[in-house]
Amino acid sequence: MNEVFDGVRIALCLGFLIYASWSDFKKREVGNWVWAILAPSAFALTSLQFFMFAPESLYVYALSLASTSALSITLFYAGAFGGADAKALICLSLALPSYPANLFQPYSGFVSPLFPITVFCNAVLMAAMSVFYAVIRNYVWKRKTGKKFFEGFEKESGWRKILVFLCGYKVNITELEKKEHLYPLEDFNYNERKLLVVPKDEGRSGVVGRIQEARREGKLQNEVWATPGLPLLIFVTVGLIVALVYGDIVWSVLRSALAPT
Repeated sequence: MNEVFDGVRIALCLGFLIYASWSDFKKREVGNWVWAILAPSAFALTSLQFFMFAPESLYVYALSLASTSALSITLFYAGAFGGADAKALICLSLALPSYPANLFQPYSGFVSPLFPITVFCNAVLMAAMSVFYAVIRNYVWKRKTGKKFFEGFEKESGWRKILVFLCGYKVNITELEKKEHLYPLEDFNYNERKLLVVPKDEGRSGVVGRIQEARREGKLQNEVWATPGLPLLIFVTVGLIVALVYGDIVWSVLRSALAPT
């Protein structure tokens, strides 16, 4: 019966996350009804299973939920997460607070006792792979145009330039206007261009408006730095699948790097 509960919780979580990933990819938003159904369903199933078969694990449930919620809320208010991403991780902690060892054994041999943290680490690592796309695109842009990457940003620090280079690329201002999932990585204010390291949803329209005005006044050319809003829920979903089958990628990499030769 334990295996049945584990299977139902995994299927429930994956089903809703796959739909949420599709919605995130297509619209860059997920309806709140997804989490309004998933959260109580996951809580009821997990609580019932733990009460029936493993009451001693309830403290793990509480710790996993509290830790994941704190992490999600902190990242949300820091601007690193969208609301749907935070809700997805919290729902994951309700559905799968610990590794479902009744059904799976991780190939790597390790997952965090707080299973949602393993999923989060996997998701972040895979999302970070988008850096390669940005670097390649910037290389092609440089070869094609022969222009300097940061002309007009001479006053900006080197580390800000590095972060922008790794996270974004040059786009036409018209493209920036049309594609809402593109976020400007530079602003034009008080007749000065500044690089933005952490773009936010609520500030996008104002920044784009200032960029448009600067272009109309001839103070900007046709291209600016921008970054795509990554559909993080796709990475969370894939991170969950990888965590179930393989385990914790980050820990495996660290263990291999630190292992004596």
